Amino acid sequence: MQLFDTYVQKLKYKVLREVARHDYEGMLRDCYLDIPKLISPGPQSDLRCCIYKERAIVAERVKMAMGGDKTNPNVIEVIGIACDECPVSGYRVGPDCRGCIAHRCSSACPRGAISFDEHHHAHIDPDKCINCGKCASVCPYSAIQNHVRPCERACKIKAIHQGENHVASIDESKCTSCGACVYQCPFGAIQDKSFLLDALRLIRESDHNKNYKVYAVVAPSISSQFVHVKVGQVITALKHLGFFSVVEAALGADMVAYQEAQELAEKGFLTSSCCPAFVSYIEKSFPELKQHVSHNLSPMAELGRFIKRTDPTAKVIFIGPCTAKKMEAQRENVKPHVDCVLTFEELQAWIDSRDLDLKSLEEGALDNASYFGRIFARSGGLSDAVAQVLKEQKNTEFIANPVICDGIEACRVALMKKQKNLLKENFIEGMACSGGCIGGAGCLTHGPKDKGEVDKYGHEAYEKNISDALAQCSWSTNK
Repeated sequence: MQLFDTYVQKLKYKVLREVARHDYEGMLRDCYLDIPKLISPGPQSDLRCCIYKERAIVAERVKMAMGGDKTNPNVIEVIGIACDECPVSGYRVGPDCRGCIAHRCSSACPRGAISFDEHHHAHIDPDKCINCGKCASVCPYSAIQNHVRPCERACKIKAIHQGENHVASIDESKCTSCGACVYQCPFGAIQDKSFLLDALRLIRESDHNKNYKVYAVVAPSISSQFVHVKVGQVITALKHLGFFSVVEAALGADMVAYQEAQELAEKGFLTSSCCPAFVSYIEKSFPELKQHVSHNLSPMAELGRFIKRTDPTAKVIFIGPCTAKKMEAQRENVKPHVDCVLTFEELQAWIDSRDLDLKSLEEGALDNASYFGRIFARSGGLSDAVAQVLKEQKNTEFIANPVICDGIEACRVALMKKQKNLLKENFIEGMACSGGCIGGAGCLTHGPKDKGEVDKYGHEAYEKNISDALAQCSWSTNK
């Protein structure tokens, strides 16, 4: 069974697995410099121009697996030495140029960037070109194409540009840490920092949960991951890794849905607060709309707060598909509730570093949330949950009219409409990733996800109503 879509993911996984294994064996400090040779034994290079460059890049990946640049607050970083294979972005004339004499491309160019050779074939001066695209729009043969680097194409908010020596550079004032660039870079030159060593330390220092208990909070999008085994087998693996208990983040989603419905009914208009990349996007690109962002914590943070109120010494590690959650955990209002964030990619590496065979494990129980909490994993799930709360509360005076934004482009359109007072809906459900959380950058696979699988997982929940799920965990609705 293939675990990953690309070899870039597999390479990232290999590095994480070796870092985790060396740490568990107490050898990481002395032997981390040996990991590149383990990953790329040579003598011939498999991926780069020579074995020495290949190992140098792996060494940088090891640094990322060990936490990356501590001085850089962003969880997404560019591995400069790995970013040198993509062609420079911009408009170019291709072989389809027929050397016509109309020269419409030249006439349309506002900067005089287009010249012609003796065969009338067009050429674009990159130093003059401003990438307006006017030449391409008038070429009768579609011979002029805009070549965009994959990372730039993936970043819909234009936070990535070519920096010095054509190496990708991230504009921190725009970046939301969504991680779209991480997956789309064909050379793995952009990567999210790993906090796997922090998780291992928390487990180790708990001394088998004697000093304090370590809780794993697992995102409901797990239903779209680890498809080769049962979810219950993954839960058992987490217990083997040293967690005291495994709790559904979907229970936090139930809590948030309850509060979100109340706030929406009181204010009359609201944007969701569950997706950290969406919240960051509003703060950075639509600051005038910050006042409309829900004041509720995300399901991850809300559940972390509940766990620590129940067990004040507890440590909480969130595991999900989202790189932006790593950034969210650094927020001042979230820090007290969540100690560490891992992705499903990192969890797979951790499991394999301990040589755990998932298929051979018994199924553990994971049933803390309602159907509606679990469907938060897909686009539209939050809106369905808010409507359900209003229904359960028999609130007939207020009707939720949501606009479901599937991906950051849809979020941009809805926010622009609100900005111009053109939005008819009263609730914006914003999900930065296409499909919702099941499309997160930290997923094992990134192909089209069957949202029906999320609903199926939701229907497996024992509690069908949100109020019943909250009652069974004794969560107080008086906030």
